[in-house]
This record gives sequence, C-alpha cells and structure tokens, in this order.
Amino acid sequence: MQKITQIYGIRAVLEAINANEPIDKVFVQRGLKGDLFRELESTVRKNQITASYVPIEKLDRLTKNNHQGVVANISPISFYDFEALVENVMENKKQPLFLLLDQLSDVRNFGAIIRTAECTGVDGIIIQKKGAAPVTADTIKTSAGAAFKVPIAKVDHIKDAVFYLQASGVQVIAASEKTPKTIYDISFTQPIAIIMGSEDRGISPSILKAADHTAKLPLLGEIASLNVSVACAVFLYEVVRQRFSR
Repeated sequence: MQKITQIYGIRAVLEAINANEPIDKVFVQRGLKGDLFRELESTVRKNQITASYVPIEKLDRLTKNNHQGVVANISPISFYDFEALVENVMENKKQPLFLLLDQLSDVRNFGAIIRTAECTGVDGIIIQKKGAAPVTADTIKTSAGAAFKVPIAKVDHIKDAVFYLQASGVQVIAASEKTPKTIYDISFTQPIAIIMGSEDRGISPSILKAADHTAKLPLLGEIASLNVSVACAVFLYEVVRQRFSR
C-alpha cells in the first residue's frame, strides 16, 4: 500500500500530529478563524512544526480535495530518536561519524547530501525540527533512495545536539570559511560530527562557537564558496581518506 504523503482538513491534520505522524510542513489559509483552527495553531507551535500561511489559491493547487483551509505534508520516511541513535552508534561503532545540518533549506541539496552520507558511512544525520528542508519526493529521488538507508533524526535545536554529542565523546567540527584551519589540519580519526550550514547564512554563530573545531576548504579560484552539498562531500571524503590511510 502506498504511504500517504499529504493530508488535508483541520481535524485530520490535528489527529495526525497527535498520532505522532512525521509531519514536515503545514500550509494554512490566511485569515482562518475559529476554535478548531486555534487548537491546530497551538498544536503546530507546541510540536515545532513549520507552518506557512498562504492564500487559498495555493491550497487549491496543492490538492483538489476539500482542504478546509489546511494541508499538511507527511514525510515519506520515519525519523529516529536522536538520543537513542547516538547511544546505539557509540556502543557499536569504533569510529562513529555523524552529520548535523543547520537550517539547510533546499530539498535537492538535502537529497544529494544524504546520498553522499550513505556512500561515506555516515551513521546518522541530524536536522532541526523547525526550518529544515523537508524529506520530499524530490529529496528521495536526489538521494537515489539513500534516504531510506541513512538514519535521520530531528531535534528541537542543533546546539543542544552538539552539546549531547560532545558529552557522549564525539568531537564536533563545523564547516566555516571564517577560520585559518583547513580540513587538512584536522584529525577525523576519532568519533566525529560534522556541521554544515544553510545555503545562504552558513552555520549560526552560537553553533559555531559551541563546536570543538572549525575548518574550511581551500578555494584557489575567484568564486568564494562551493555548493553546500559539494562542500559536504569533500569533508566526508576527507574523513574516509584519513580513516583508510591508517
């Protein structure tokens, strides 16, 4: 049976959230009122689900059904519990490798990163519940199906995930051009978590400050940066190179 990836109607969306369905985003008609709508709005906020307030025409394009002013996208994958994932990996892997994505917003970049993560042996990808790129059909396609193979966990805040990983014995390395160190100055042979930032803003300053190390890619041309999925691939393959050469 094909998995439902879209639901519509205020009560149906409310019930899905309360049933812990992996909802990525809720589209709400602008100007919607009423007690049931206020309950939905409160539940969405409480569960830190991304909501977008849109004109009715947008909802009509999303579905031909009677949406009652609300449409929600359900992720085609199930997400892992973050703490349980870290605990399991740390117990069973000698050199764990985690990837944290801070506010990455493009679903195709996300898919490309997941594909590279699977190819390089990443043990888990951590994203933020609110504001992160959703796992859509485009994500699945760009990942070449790797989204079904690499564990992905959602957290309330990436910074809290950084602190938890550090307390678990994981070195956290942030990708940033604002550092004199390159990836070739860093050891990736111990338990590692790499943070990649969003396409336009990079990594949040508070998260950069919390990382154990920062590292950049040497850029020898005139263009100041690489696409985030390409940069992530270079970082991950440097991990592979160092670990293979030992």
